Amino acid sequence: MNKIKLLVASMSLCMASIAQTFEGSIEFKMETNKDTTTNIYYVKGNDVKLDQIGRKSGKVEASFLFSLSKNQIMYVNPGRKVWGIHKSETVPMIKGTCVVTKGTSVKTLQGQKCTEYIVRNSEENTEITYWIASGKYDFFVPMVKIWNRKDKQSIYFNQIKDLPKGSMPFLSEEKSIDDGKIVSKLEVSKMNKSTIDADKFVIPAEYKKFEQN
Repeated sequence: MNKIKLLVASMSLCMASIAQTFEGSIEFKMETNKDTTTNIYYVKGNDVKLDQIGRKSGKVEASFLFSLSKNQIMYVNPGRKVWGIHKSETVPMIKGTCVVTKGTSVKTLQGQKCTEYIVRNSEENTEITYWIASGKYDFFVPMVKIWNRKDKQSIYFNQIKDLPKGSMPFLSEEKSIDDGKIVSKLEVSKMNKSTIDADKFVIPAEYKKFEQN
């Protein structure tokens, strides 16, 4: 009987974990001294679609489809109606050493409790503060790792080890150490929990595959 109770309890915890995993859309805004860009993520299990919104057009100008189970990224160009396999084989380079500190401050952003993490690199004159929520966003860390972007916001985030399960930054600010000026700011501006149709992650049949040389 005790074994049955333990099994039921274990299954209940597993189901609770599955139920907490985020599904829906998340809008991120990236601000720099030169520009402001908007990306919208659609998340369903191990599938993520990222739509890049044109600043002037307000329309989707490019998309990336992440299959976390296959460790694969496809890019989609709706204007030209083409798609292809996204490859990023170059390892991002870091000068000096990134020092990671878990702060003591907490912020509530988009209704989520976020903990402060600071990544500082004196040689690159850069400090980035991340406000990270955890528990529901299992897609984010694997997505950032396979995307392998070369911007400091992404590179420095990957230097934070042993994050709690399901972690995602809701706000991150990159500053110059010498003058404290903000270089870039990435923030969750909207979040919508909803059921995402599986067709969202399917490339339209009329799109042609673009082969990179």
